[in-house]
Amino acid sequence: MITIGNDQVADALAYDRLIEALRDMFCSTYTMPVRHHHFYKTVESVENTVILMPVWNDRYLGIKQVVVAPANGEKGLPAIHAHYMLMDAVTGQPLAQLNAAQLTARRTACTSALAASFLAPKDAESLLIVGGGKVAQHLVQAHTVMRSYRRISIWTRHAANSQDFAAHLATLGHRVEIERDLEKAARDADVIACATLSPSPLIRGEWLKPGTHLDLIGSHTPNTREVDDEAIRRSTIFVDSREGALHETGELAIPIAQGVLDPAEVQADIAELVKGVHPGRTDPGEITLFKSAGLAVEDLAAALLVYESVRG
Repeated sequence: MITIGNDQVADALAYDRLIEALRDMFCSTYTMPVRHHHFYKTVESVENTVILMPVWNDRYLGIKQVVVAPANGEKGLPAIHAHYMLMDAVTGQPLAQLNAAQLTARRTACTSALAASFLAPKDAESLLIVGGGKVAQHLVQAHTVMRSYRRISIWTRHAANSQDFAAHLATLGHRVEIERDLEKAARDADVIACATLSPSPLIRGEWLKPGTHLDLIGSHTPNTREVDDEAIRRSTIFVDSREGALHETGELAIPIAQGVLDPAEVQADIAELVKGVHPGRTDPGEITLFKSAGLAVEDLAAALLVYESVRG
């Protein structure tokens, strides 16, 4: 068994290659049970989440273990820690273990970019990133693989975080504008990608102009959400998986419980988009919404790309 560090993971997961690996994986045959969630309170009375995510095909079996600790930002630590184990599906032999922080952030951003290729308006010119955490820091790179944006802007709760985020993106060749007025930024954007741990809505449906695409990555628990009911009402809904997004995320579970959203209104999942079962956006003026809960099969696609790169 080999051990693969974050630097090797980052080197192997170029955004364009990962997006294609995800596309291929969604078209393949695999088994993905519903992931396991466990919640526990820390000594600080903060609720952390433990997530176990298994998946397998005829050759490989992968399991990711994740701990989400929302209070880590105040301690200068990442909110998400993850570990990945890749095994031979026939023998059960461990093949590789990976620190999955980079893997998770990159595959999440690339899945959103892949979904946006079907759902964002073809003439989209402006991209707004809401949040400045580990996943958010990969969204610009992933989304710009699929489409060129004339204007890219970022918004975070704290001005200092925005400055650091913008400086980081500048080192990668991306010039971005810092927004302090979220409402104005959202009203102007063609694509809004949210990756926050906000417990309550940040984006209001009344702000959205016709043709907007919403890419929602945060709200990983049943009682947190990044957009309000009006955004749900106005949007055509797509998900990474119905099993996960409809039940595990407050983004959709809360509107369903309140009668705002009928689960039958969800148009398609990411695999159906990639396979052409659903065409994606069908009207230039419709508001589309993609809710990502994170899938074990995305991790497998990324882990195999890393494993094959390192193994040579």
